Amino acid sequence: MNIPFSLALHGGAGTITRQLMTSGQEQQYLQALREALEIGYAVLRQGGPALDAVELTVRSLEDCPLFNAGKGAVFTHEGHHEMDAAIMDGRNREAGAVTGVRTVQNPIRAARLVMEQTDHVLLAHPGADELARQHGLPTQPVEYFFTQHRYDQLQEALLEGRMRLDHSQAQPEPTPSPLEEPIAFEEDPKRKMGTVGAVARDQHGNLAAATSTGGMTNKRYSRIGDSPIIGAGTFADNRTCAISCTGHGEFFLRAVVAHDISCLMEYRGLSLAEACRIVVHEKLAPIGGEGAW
Repeated sequence: MNIPFSLALHGGAGTITRQLMTSGQEQQYLQALREALEIGYAVLRQGGPALDAVELTVRSLEDCPLFNAGKGAVFTHEGHHEMDAAIMDGRNREAGAVTGVRTVQNPIRAARLVMEQTDHVLLAHPGADELARQHGLPTQPVEYFFTQHRYDQLQEALLEGRMRLDHSQAQPEPTPSPLEEPIAFEEDPKRKMGTVGAVARDQHGNLAAATSTGGMTNKRYSRIGDSPIIGAGTFADNRTCAISCTGHGEFFLRAVVAHDISCLMEYRGLSLAEACRIVVHEKLAPIGGEGAW
């Protein structure tokens, strides 16, 4: 007996105001999201696994320069790209993730490779890039990942001494260490789309989640956010839910958001909506976090 299937995707936390977007730009974003949705939905409609659906959905968004993942990844302080991705199978809680990759065209494919072809869960650059090359995943030169609007964001951030986020509200300036220069946080009023992700339930009742990101503009010191961390930004368990988060990763890491939502469902019997409300509004918000799930 077939079980009703479903797919949800996101292109990052935050909004782009009407004043900063033409009707043509709006249609570009909507079309890119629609194409990614249709790719994943086709897999599920044909009886394919949720794992394939979320991977292909995210790959489509990684190939689109509008989003902060893959081809559209933001620049680091040093002027290159460090991309993160994670994928998780709700059937058995197997998972794979990569962080800081620089040459892999589709980091989500590398994450799945880690899950299926190694005994590990999380690999970092340069090892993750090397694994991808050894298994024949498409890689690209640095020019492939260059987009003018992301480069312009970096130049603005460098001038302002700020690390730019992809969502809506300005973040407080952290207290600097005496050993490093202060780095402030700022919303990006021009490009709000950021981390991409997808969750799915297939006709067999299996869940899966996938997340991919380029991180923060002007990030330093090989910073890693929540996206590639299983239980923080990505999680899937057939008994509860599939979660892909987007927002200020440091807070999602501290709150272990994705796993906490699952735990509330499993241990307290809460609905997905109620578990999300508690975690986001009662646990995440009080410590200063914002984002979406």
